[in-house]
Amino acid sequence: MSLEPPANWPGPDGAPLSCREKLKVLAENHREAAQVLRDAFEDAVLMGVDETAMRKVLADLVAALPSPKRP
Repeated sequence: MSLEPPANWPGPDGAPLSCREKLKVLAENHREAAQVLRDAFEDAVLMGVDETAMRKVLADLVAALPSPKRP
């Protein structure tokens, strides 16, 4: 696993996105999200939360994000 952004960002049809501006925004968002998640994870573990439990909390948080395409 890596904290680096993926090499390709697949579109709805599976083809990788190619717009430079979109790729720039996606990479920036990825870096920011990785830093926030890293900080939250480290804080929790240092305060005594079980690592496996915290990973599940963060994964569940991502899984619960609503789609911006749904009304």
